[in-house]
Amino acid sequence: MNTLFDKIWDSHVVSLIDDGPTQLYIDRLYCHEVTSPQAFEGLRNRGIKCLRPDKVFCMPDHNTPTHDQDKPIEDPISKTQVDTLAANAAEFGLTHYGMFDKNNGIIHVVGPEKGLSLPGMTIVCGDSHTSTHGAMGAVAFGIGTSEVEMVLASQCILQAKPKSMRINIEGSLGRGVTPKDVALYLMSQITTSGATGYFIEYAGSVVREMTMEGRLTLCNLSIEMGARGGFIAPDEITFAYIKGREYAPKGEAWDKAVAYWSTLRSGDDAVFDKELTFNAADINPMITYGTNPGMGMAIDAAIPSLEGMSETASQSFMKSMDYMGFQPGEKLLGKKVDYVFLGACTNGRIEDFRAFASIANGRHKADNIIAWLVPGSWAVDRQIREEGIDKILEEAGFEIRQPGCSACLAMNDDKIPAGKYSVSTSNRNFEGRQGPKSRTLLASPLVAAAAAVTGVITDPRTLL
Repeated sequence: MNTLFDKIWDSHVVSLIDDGPTQLYIDRLYCHEVTSPQAFEGLRNRGIKCLRPDKVFCMPDHNTPTHDQDKPIEDPISKTQVDTLAANAAEFGLTHYGMFDKNNGIIHVVGPEKGLSLPGMTIVCGDSHTSTHGAMGAVAFGIGTSEVEMVLASQCILQAKPKSMRINIEGSLGRGVTPKDVALYLMSQITTSGATGYFIEYAGSVVREMTMEGRLTLCNLSIEMGARGGFIAPDEITFAYIKGREYAPKGEAWDKAVAYWSTLRSGDDAVFDKELTFNAADINPMITYGTNPGMGMAIDAAIPSLEGMSETASQSFMKSMDYMGFQPGEKLLGKKVDYVFLGACTNGRIEDFRAFASIANGRHKADNIIAWLVPGSWAVDRQIREEGIDKILEEAGFEIRQPGCSACLAMNDDKIPAGKYSVSTSNRNFEGRQGPKSRTLLASPLVAAAAAVTGVITDPRTLL
């Protein structure tokens, strides 16, 4: 019996090239301002149009400021990229949600919340975290700019079929343990290259019990394990999330869609190229201590020692420690931090703001902390205000910024200064990722909130 990955992939094959890649049909292409300009220029140079403009959705997110969005963008490069996307979308007849449009936000947050990303689809974007949409039961992956052009021109892509991996997480998560902690734990166990060449299907009781927003966080981080993408078989939780959303099927079409989506699962006898199983009881609130997302540990643990490391590994490890200003064997609890960032396509959804507010409620932001709380979309911003979360956060001394990728990456105004420590809910902690020489500790919204109100790295379980 085929895996679910095989089912979706094989149903989208247009042609097979002998000893070469597969020509794969693409159901949805998302374009943002950073990786699309050269693709549109390629179409222009060849004098061709976009084949299926109704399958393409564009929005700026990486370069958008998270304050004063109603004013012109000050940074000239950011302004050019945002303006160019708007012009290209208009020229090629594509749907475009510009800055301050009520539909705008981070593309990987907006796609699912509008019902644009649906089970059984193939979805691509010129962005590595396109794997996020796999939570919908779709095969979703990031592509390069030349491939964006290929999809614009033909609605197809040439792609080698990845191997399949299933990761089972069994049991029930403990108090204060979130889907972000699950992802950081998996990376700490299999490393950032452990899933290279694979497409991951997440399964097991922990995954089945996760909300859609939790699943989106988990799938978002698949790329950080080296995987081509990650996804979860659609179920009643998926269907309930999709129902009634703007682009979701309606009426009879809905019933027909759910009937089809209900068949999207791996068979009981499906054979995966690799299968791993983890126990939820082993997962604690996590934090990273190094310069790749796989360098993570339980928040109350100590940084690993050099014992048993090869000379090459220990040199690399110490380079990371020197950058972060940490020592092997050191504990991070109680360590002073400077910035807290809640947001990104990893943790910029309403549940993440609810989690942060659950710790901020009745407490106050620490004086030494600069906090950037950034909704993943204008829809999330509206929900924050409808639920009164904005009032809780404002009373605690926090300000909610405007939607965008923000401090996930140093492409806009929200940069962490050199040498400063940032507890961040984003997805990458590479050197300089959040700003030149900035130091990033990846964590869940609960761990971020705990640091924001205490000013130091704190186990959120002590505040819940």
